[in-house]
Amino acid sequence: MYKDLSTATFSGYRRENGRVGVRNHVIILPVDDLSNAASEAVANNISGVMALPHPYGRLQFGEDLELHFRTLIGTGANPNVAAVVVIGIENGWTQRIVEGIAATGKPVIGFGIEQHGDHETIMEASKVAKEYVQWASELVREEAPLSELWISTKCGESDTTSGCGSNPTVGNAFDKMYPHGATLLFGETSEVTGGEHLVAARCRDDEVRERFMFMFNRYQDMINRHKTSDLSDSQPTKGNIEGGLSTIEEKALGNVQKIGKECIVDGVLDKAEAPTGPGLWFMDSSSAAAEMVTLAAAAGYVAHFFPTGQGNIIGNPIIPVIKICANPRTLRTMGEHVDVDVSGLLRKEMSPSDAGDKLLESMFRTVNGRLTAAEALGHREFVLTRLYESA
Repeated sequence: MYKDLSTATFSGYRRENGRVGVRNHVIILPVDDLSNAASEAVANNISGVMALPHPYGRLQFGEDLELHFRTLIGTGANPNVAAVVVIGIENGWTQRIVEGIAATGKPVIGFGIEQHGDHETIMEASKVAKEYVQWASELVREEAPLSELWISTKCGESDTTSGCGSNPTVGNAFDKMYPHGATLLFGETSEVTGGEHLVAARCRDDEVRERFMFMFNRYQDMINRHKTSDLSDSQPTKGNIEGGLSTIEEKALGNVQKIGKECIVDGVLDKAEAPTGPGLWFMDSSSAAAEMVTLAAAAGYVAHFFPTGQGNIIGNPIIPVIKICANPRTLRTMGEHVDVDVSGLLRKEMSPSDAGDKLLESMFRTVNGRLTAAEALGHREFVLTRLYESA
């Protein structure tokens, strides 16, 4: 094994609510699409802060609006974030997000553009952002046990090497972390189709199993409402098919390899919902890479395992995304995007345990401060999940 995980530690930033982050971002968080320009202007003014523009936040309602708030509040509350400046067109929704983030105890302030305009808002927000980034620059990492680490996973651009190589590598690493109290997450509801019975069989008890099947059936009901049983061009994707996956069932059997052989599914979460304890959790979530990673970050996860076959370049502005690949062609043509090369599995030059240890080594280096390939290449995909169209 890479190291004795019972005594393994990492170096992170202890936040006001006790959680430990592995990055130290100061973010400018727009509530809605109208506030993107002001948010980006503040980020241009102040070195060391980061704006998270997105196209939503107007005329949403019901559960869709609640998910919007939950995602933005969760993003600002993530332990990888030191402080937040929230900017919205209307003061009411802006303050709702400020109050949600403030519950963690971290520094946060909101600015409404109406009755102030862009110039005043940008000037005042820039003043605060400068103070926040200087304050955050003096924060110091401290040692924390593995039990305080939250790791999520999803796969992207899967092919035959995913189910045989990179996905089982994640599963091996999860199996090794699970007994030591780490908080783990998987999801992609559509991509367990045909393998849902395997996930259900791994649920801790009947209550968790019923909750999982509720989430899975809710997804199936959504497909039925659109009067289709044909997910062609979406599941499997064109890239999946090129990589040798002909059905969603084949894709599902590879997908579930990420939860290993020993982990138990301890709980089930709705989109952007935070877990209530350690263990392995399933989140009802999109299989779209940027959406799922955004939801994981909003749920409080601080780093992400991303196995890929054909090659997926996704990153995230809040959490480091660690890419794992076993496909020799992808490593040759897109190697700059890969953090962990496990192609040796296919050549029988490494064992599954060796591959899991290699991923764990990369994980510890990453959470201790090393930039991932996606971070170094500037990938900051931040994509919100929508439930239905605007009013």
